[in-house]
Amino acid sequence: MIQVVLPRNLQILAGVGRVVEVQVQGPATQRSVLDALEADHPALLGTVRDAVTKKRRPMIRFFACEEDLSNEPLDAPLPAPVAEGKEPLLIIGAIAGG
Repeated sequence: MIQVVLPRNLQILAGVGRVVEVQVQGPATQRSVLDALEADHPALLGTVRDAVTKKRRPMIRFFACEEDLSNEPLDAPLPAPVAEGKEPLLIIGAIAGG
């Protein structure tokens, strides 16, 4: 099981707590985790990534093991501790202002 930490607005939308566990088939990648997350929680479809292109929304960032994975290829393997369920994948809403 892979742990995904969601920001508060997505927790409310999906009706879940801060940490969600998902089961992925095959290698643990951003794509496979997000596919599983959206399959388990259809209310999140189109919120983290575009529903058509599957690209990350501009104000969403992905972190794991103290690294920003936001610009990594969608099919790049996630760090081993995330794939093993020892560390979570964090989905963070970026803050903009001026």
